[in-house]
Formats: sequence, C-alpha cells, structure tokens
Amino acid sequence: MAENRKRNVKPANGKPPVSADPYAINLDSFTKRLKILYSHWNRHSTDLWGASTALAIATPPVSEDLRYLKSSALNIWLVGYEFPETIMVFLKKQIHFLCSQKKASLLDVVKKPALEAVDVEVVIHVKAKGDDGTGLMDKIFQAIRSPTNSGDHDVPVVGRISREAPEGKFLETWDEKLKKANFQLSDVTNGFSDLFAVKDETELTNVKKAAFLTSSVMRQFVVPKLEKVIDEERKVSHSALMDETEKTILEPARIKVKLKAENIDICYPPIFQSGGEFDLKPSASSNDENLYYDSTSVIICALGSRYNSYCSNVARTFLIDANAKQSKAYEVLLKAQEASISALKSGNKVSSVYQAAVSVVEKDAPELAANLTKTAGTGIGLEFRESGLSLNAKNDRILRPGMVFNVSLGFQNLQTETNNPKTQKYSVLLADTVIVGEKAPDILTSKSSKAVKDVAYSFNEDDDEEKSKVKAEDNVNETLFSKTTLRSDNHEMSKEELRRQHQAELARQKNEETARRLAGGGAMAADNRGAVKTVGDLIAYKNVNDLPLPKDLMIQVDQKNEAILLPIYGTMVPFHVATVKNVSSQQDNRSSYIRIMFNVPGTDANSLKFQGSIYLKEVSFRSKDSRHIIEVVQQIKTLRRQVNSRESERAERATLVTQERLQLASAKFKPIKLYDLWIRPPFGGRGRKLTGSLESHTNGFRYSTSRPDERVDVMYRNIKHAFFQPAEREMITLVHFHLHNHIMVGNKKTKDAQFYIEVMDVVQTLGGGKRSAYDPDEIEEEQRERDRKNKINMDFQNFVNRVNDLWGQPQFKGLDLEFDQPMRELGFHGVPHKASAFIVPTSNCLVELIETPFVVVTLSEIEIVNLERVGLGQKNFDMTIVFKDFKRDVLRIDSIPSTSLDGIKEWLNTTDLKYYESRLNLNWRPILKTITDDPEKFIEDGGWEFLNMEVSDSESENSEESDRGYVPSDVQSDSGSDDEGDDSESLVESEDDEEEESDGDSEEDEGKTWEELEREASYADREKGDDSDSEEERKRRKMKAFGKSRVPDKRNPGGSLPKRSKLR
Repeated sequence: MAENRKRNVKPANGKPPVSADPYAINLDSFTKRLKILYSHWNRHSTDLWGASTALAIATPPVSEDLRYLKSSALNIWLVGYEFPETIMVFLKKQIHFLCSQKKASLLDVVKKPALEAVDVEVVIHVKAKGDDGTGLMDKIFQAIRSPTNSGDHDVPVVGRISREAPEGKFLETWDEKLKKANFQLSDVTNGFSDLFAVKDETELTNVKKAAFLTSSVMRQFVVPKLEKVIDEERKVSHSALMDETEKTILEPARIKVKLKAENIDICYPPIFQSGGEFDLKPSASSNDENLYYDSTSVIICALGSRYNSYCSNVARTFLIDANAKQSKAYEVLLKAQEASISALKSGNKVSSVYQAAVSVVEKDAPELAANLTKTAGTGIGLEFRESGLSLNAKNDRILRPGMVFNVSLGFQNLQTETNNPKTQKYSVLLADTVIVGEKAPDILTSKSSKAVKDVAYSFNEDDDEEKSKVKAEDNVNETLFSKTTLRSDNHEMSKEELRRQHQAELARQKNEETARRLAGGGAMAADNRGAVKTVGDLIAYKNVNDLPLPKDLMIQVDQKNEAILLPIYGTMVPFHVATVKNVSSQQDNRSSYIRIMFNVPGTDANSLKFQGSIYLKEVSFRSKDSRHIIEVVQQIKTLRRQVNSRESERAERATLVTQERLQLASAKFKPIKLYDLWIRPPFGGRGRKLTGSLESHTNGFRYSTSRPDERVDVMYRNIKHAFFQPAEREMITLVHFHLHNHIMVGNKKTKDAQFYIEVMDVVQTLGGGKRSAYDPDEIEEEQRERDRKNKINMDFQNFVNRVNDLWGQPQFKGLDLEFDQPMRELGFHGVPHKASAFIVPTSNCLVELIETPFVVVTLSEIEIVNLERVGLGQKNFDMTIVFKDFKRDVLRIDSIPSTSLDGIKEWLNTTDLKYYESRLNLNWRPILKTITDDPEKFIEDGGWEFLNMEVSDSESENSEESDRGYVPSDVQSDSGSDDEGDDSESLVESEDDEEEESDGDSEEDEGKTWEELEREASYADREKGDDSDSEEERKRRKMKAFGKSRVPDKRNPGGSLPKRSKLR
C-alpha cells in the first residue's frame, strides 16, 4: 500500500488548485493559520513553548511505513502539503526555509502574505543537489543569534520536537550542528499539541468526511461480510478480512460513498480479532488465524480512515450467542462509553471523561474495574494520537469546542465459564470519533450502531425453533381430527394455533431474557429522589443585628425574611414561617385569640435531626385588637402558602436533569413554525390563558406566548417519542412529545409536552329548538367545520413533514427521531386512569393522548402483558402491563370490551409481546417484590409460566363446566363491598352471572339445566348449614371458581389468592 501512503503533496483542504500547477498553496488558509501560530506562540511562550525565541522544525524523508509526526502535521496544517527533507525555522521577524529548488519555487508565493499578515519576512534557502547544506545552515544560525530575532535573551532558546529523531544524512547534519551551536534547546511538543487541538471549520469538515467513510465501511461492508461468513460457516482468516476492508476504504465507490479516492488513506491496517487472542491497542494487527464464531465467542473489529490527512476511528464488538456474563460486560462498557462521550463538554477537564467511565463501571460492575483500559482514548486529527490529549485520569487540560477525540474504551482479559478454551478468555472494545461542542458532543460515527440488539447474534435459536416447531406440529396432528369435527372453520383454528406456537416461543425467549437481566441486577431501579430540606437549613436571620426594630410588643410578620416575630417575655423572638404547622384565631365579646402551632418531632420528619432539643409546640396570644389578629393570621397563611409553593417547586427543579441551551435558528434559515397552539400541561397563574407558537430551531423546539415568562424549550436530544395525531373523531389536532427527562412547564414537572388546536368551536343554540337536518345554515356550518379541520390537519402535517426532513440530516441520525402516528384501526376503549378513553398503538408505543393524564408506554420496555378477567360470558376484561423495571408499578387498563380481545391478542402477537390470560385480577406489587427478592427461585419455578392457565384447563376440562357457576361465600366477602359498581373491581362474578341469577325465576317454566339445578342445590345446602364437605373439597371448589391464576407457593405462603386493591 506504499503508493497510497506517499501522499506528501496532496492539499489538506480538498479544494482544487487555483492555477494550472497541480500543487498550489491556499494562501487564505496559510495567512489565517500563520496568524494563529504566532498568536499562540506569543500568548503561551513560557507555559507551552519553553520560552523559545526560535522554532526549528525538520521534516524527515518519505517512508513507506504508516507513521504520524508533528513535523509532517505542521507542514500539512500550515501550507497544505507535506515537505520531506525540509527545515523550517520560525523567528520573531523571519521564517527560514531550507529545501530543494522544486519546493522553494512552490513556497515562493507565501512571502507577501506572511509579511502582510504577521510582519514576518520569509527567507528561502535552496539546497543544491550534492550539497550537504552546512553553509546555508550557518546563515540560519546567524539569523537566530541576531538581536532582532533573539530579543533580550543572551543565549537564544531554540524550540524543537525532541521526540523525532533525525533521519537521513541531511537532517543528521542539521541536528548535529544545532546541538553544537551553543543554543539553549527546549522541547515544544506541547505547544504544537495545543495548537492543533482545536480544529477550524475546514479541519472539522475533513474529520467528518473521514468519519462518514469509516462508519459507512463498518456498517455497509464489515457487518454484512461478517454475517455472511458466519451464516455460510466459511473459513476466512483475520488477515484476509483486513485486506478486503482496506481495499474498501481506499475505494469508497465500492460501498457507494461519493468521496474522491485520491484524498483517502487508512489510519492503520484494519484490525480483526477473535478466538481468545485480543489486543486492544491501536498497534495491534490481524493475524492469519481463521475468524472464530462458535457459541459464546467474541469478535472485535477496529478500522480508521483518513480524508485529506485527517483521521477518524471506530471499533465495534460483536457477540455470538453470548452468555449472561458477556452480555453484562458489553452493556456496562456501552453505558460507560456513553457516559464518557456525554462528559465531552466545553469547560470540563479532560480527566472527567475517563472518570465518568470509571464511575459507571464501579457502580454497575465493580468486579470489571481492574480490566478497564487505562485511558478512554486520545485526541485525533492530523495525528491518530495527539500527544497531550490522552483521556486519562491525570490530564487536567480544559476541553474546548472544536476539539476532536477518539473515545476508545474496553475491558481486556476477561474470563467466562465455557468448555471451549478459545472462548474462555475474551475482551470487548468500543471506539467512536467525537467532536466537543458548545453544549453537547457530536458523535461522528453514530451511523455504525453499537446497540446490543445490533451487535449480539443468536445463531443457535434457529435450531431451537425448528425443534419446537416439530414438537408443535406433532401435538397439532394428534388433536387435529377432534378439533376439526367441533369447528367448522379450519382457517380460524390454524390461525389461533399459529398464534399459540408463536406465544410459546416468546415465552421461552422471555424467560431466558428475564433470567439474564435478573442475574445482572437489571430489575433494580435507582432512587432519584431529591434531598429533603431540613429544619436546620431554614434561616430567617443570620445575625441578631438583622432583626427589625420592634415598634411595639406585638406580633409582626416579616415578609422579606419570611419570619414571624413573637413577643415572649418582653423580647421579640423570630420563627421561620416554615416551622409553623398551622395558625388559627378565635374571638369572644371582649378579646381575640391567636393560636400558632409548630412542627415538632412526630409531626415533621425533618425535625428528627435535632432529637435532643426542646421544641415549642404551640403558643397563644390574647389581644384586644381583633383587626390586627385577623390581619396577622391572614399574613401568616399567605406567607406559608408562598414559601411552601416555592420550596416544592425548588425541590421539583432540583431533580431535573440539566438540559443543553436552545440554539436559535439563524436569520438565513427560518425556523419551522406552528401558530395559535395551546399547551398541555398548561402554564399556571390566574390570568387569561393565551395561545402560543411552536418553533423548530437548531437543536430543539421552543413554545412561547406573548407573555415573557411563558416559554418552554424541548431539546431534540431529550425527545424519546414524538407523535402526530390528526383530528378525526376528536376535537383536537395535536403533536405530542414524550421525553427522556423531566422538564418544567410553568411550575409543573412533566415528561410529556403536548401542543394542540381545537378544530371545532363549541356552539350553543340560543333558541333551544331542534334544527332541521336540511337547514341550509346548518349544512353550511358543518362544511365550514370540515374545511377548518382539514386545513388544521394539513398545517400540522406540513410541519411534521418538514421536521422529519430536518431530523433526517446526518447530525440527528443518532437520535433516531421521527413523528409516529397512531394506528386507529388497532385501537380499543379502556379505562387507564379514571375516565374511559380510546387507546391506540403506534409502531413503537401504546398511547392515549386526548384524556389527561396521558398514557405513553414504550413497547420495548414491556416485560409481559396479562389479560385479566377473561372468561366466557364476560362483557369486558382488564389489561395489566408489567414493565422490565420491576420497581415500576404496573399499568392497568380496565373495562376493555370483550369484542376487542382477539384484536389485542393479534396485535400483541405481531409485536412479539408475550401475553397471558387469567380469570381474575392479580395484586402485582407483592408478586413483583417476591420476584426481585428471590429471582433464582422465580427462574427455577419456570419464570412467568405460573400465569399460564392452559395446563390446568386441560386437566380439569371435564369438571370445570359443572363448577363454573359456583361462587363460595368466603370469596364473596373477600371481593370487597357490594356497593362497588365497576365490574372491573369484581374478582369472581361477571355481569352475565348476575343477569342469569336475576332472570332465574322467569326461566323456571322452560325447565332448568343440570348446571342450574346443581347450583341451586349447593345454595340450599349452605342455607341449611350443611358443612358436610371437607375443608379440602371446599378449597378445591374455591380454586376452580377462581381459575388457575396463582403465583408459586413461595410468593403466596398463606395459600390465599392475591386480591386486587380497591383504591389505586
């Protein structure tokens, strides 16, 4: 690849040459960067440039090896080309070049710009062929010693890059003469590192193009290549994969990337590692061993490309049939790397980036801390590893916008328990190229996904599925004849059977996934409650001298310091208003009384801080001035209300995650706007509510009204889901944002922000009479309403389309944002909170966006769905959604019509959500607590299969029909009071059962079935006090009346079935 690496004269800015000469220096860029060099040198002369009066940079000859040198980087940064075997000496008033005739002719154009830009004369010394250049070197040394350039220094200080050893006779001669010239030599490596650290727009464009190519090769070539090799079980060596990947980088047209091949090079030969031999250093190489992809194996791939000499890097780890330990290690690494990237903010110390990763590892997997790499990466640009910008724990440099980093983090030399020696030892690695922004980092290689679902492969599942399908087909064949004789519609039966098979497979996968998550502690949720403000934090007056002068010995309310001053034994004693529990007044014929009660231990949890102290519980005063007493009581109550409101809002705000600041769109690019919108939740205050406008800016939305304090910013990075719901049967058209982190709307803390317009005006007919359906005015009014609704829907649709186009731009690809629209045909009615609502699925969520509080459930966060009170004769049923975070309360949707049952089952099945059915409502809090307390027992008992009713139904199929009407008396007493009218609260009886009992007498003449006669006999026996049935028999009947919806014995040691709480 030597011919691809000897690009010593390619332009670094990628622009075509201005003249016919194939090599032309960009004078604008040269002038700008020469000013930056001299400014930086003068400003940081002592701390970074070693107080040097001259900078002597010698660039070595061309090499076929890939290497990164500061001297070459300076050449490319300043003049756009690499000048081998060239000496550059920068003085305060001169710049000396010592080079060949060809290079001198190219450099001749910089003389005038250098003089105009920084008042520096450019002197070019041409070395003839065969000349060793010693005479010219002496002339340069004389210039260094001249007072004009050396200043006040008796001995000139010459800065050089000491780490670069001289190569070739010419540079060795220079180095030898420099050391003997009686100059004071200093190392200026740190100066150049800081100079190159912050990139300008041209440099950032080159880095972005390099990163785009790198991530495209990973996504469009490497990943499909690995998948094909593994799927076809081919034997391919790591080195062969390396060669093919390198060719793809150097020929971007192979993956349809439109970048000029002549501007492209590799940063290093692509690295492929597997089979237990891993090296996480960039100097690692791909060996000749075959790619190893057996079960529990790990594959690491790292590659980097250069565009106009600017580097980028990406590394990904692929897991093949990973076990729980490997999955946890990768998930922790992913979380740690994301924490490191989030810490790349302007103003932070470089060390905070590595510390962010260490904190995640120590919290989530302390056993892996010793295996974490010692750095989180390095700066990257013209050099692959910029010295001085290592992301380690000791680097105290400050991050600045425009810096670029290769954030590379890994766990090395991990062990896992397998029988295969090639998979016992493994490592995991992730790397991305990231730009430090003003507020948030920009991940340039996010196009190459590193999500667990995209890098974890399960190739053994195919075999398991085939086995399960064979077993399922055998079972179907055994029962096919009997079922077809009972059913006339074979198509429906096969559809239900396919659904059952899919649900059985989902149950297996769900139990395995839950077992892995519980083994890794994934069900635990952090407690993010804010700190409670204690009594000790309440200070009315810091000093006695701050007390207001008493007018009289009478109660005073100090609004400014939020204090009450009470006259006690002739002295005004202050109390902070937050210590007051309540205040009341009372009057009789002659006097008025005021009674003030304070918070004391037992009434205020905060006061437990001072358990040994003496507290004042209450105080009473008598006054003849009733007007003053009434005024004081009113002032104290008003002040308490204001303080409590402020403190509660402050506590809410204290728990908020800090958001980035909104960057307003420039005048050139007008923001996308929607006008006359209402917001939910609404702003507080007692004034008239106003409509506002929603604007889309550079990094977020802004909603504002004409009032300056009514403003809400919604950042794109904070949006978890975005919805657009046009008005069809509803009165409003809306856009809705469900957020990752809470924001404040007025004084309300919320994760949902909705902006809407009412498409119809509420009209009341004053006449009160009915209007004819053929009334022309009525018809015209309806047409106007339809036109208004269509116009509003169209305005919203245009807004959504334009925002979707904006989100499709490269800088927002990593956010994966797009407006989702509810699928009404799959919707159903239910009661998620207090009122009935129409709940609709979207592609990623289950939502209800009309009634408040809103319902937004992310499908990927759902563990299982339990359909409760499902049975023959029921008019409705309930749906319980159990989340993967077991510390989160379940969501219950009550009173769903039974006609929606099949549609909901089909939707759950197509979205790969496992559902169960039960005949009663379960009390989920103790069930989930039992699971989290003893996850091993839960897994041993079959996981979620305790909810599966099919086994018990098949066992008691014959006897269940005769007992279906039996309702034991002790169960009725447990089900709650009889005045609960909502059938969602009933544990046993359905509405149909009640109707059957009430209509029993009317059907007497038509004759009764055996079931009805048996039920009447059982009731008669109980009325006579016949207790001949054994306790076991009654328990058996009770269990049949309830169905098989029970948890394992350990979760319910008392033997009683869980009851659903009446108050939720």
